[in-house]
Amino acid sequence: MSRTTGAEAAARLWQEHLDAPFPAGLRGVELAGIDMVLLDADIAGCVSTWLNNDGFLEGERHGILRDRIEESERVLPLLKETGHLRYHQRLLQLAHIVKAEV
Repeated sequence: MSRTTGAEAAARLWQEHLDAPFPAGLRGVELAGIDMVLLDADIAGCVSTWLNNDGFLEGERHGILRDRIEESERVLPLLKETGHLRYHQRLLQLAHIVKAEV
């Protein structure tokens, strides 16, 4: 995947993410010991930083992104509502695009 393609895909998905409200049913919820709001915020912070820094992500955020990808993959099978699942699938897809590009 070229940087342009990854950045374009990430920008499109990021806009979709920004347009979608966080699922109300996941506020204050922990799944597999993972706070869903913090999971969202951490991934979103990494994606936003990457997009705003022309594809650069500093070392500490690499680790955060890696850890949150692992956590996302653990909680995804636990999401039963379609809207919750779709929201977090998009978030995980964004995280994977950024990880592949840095």
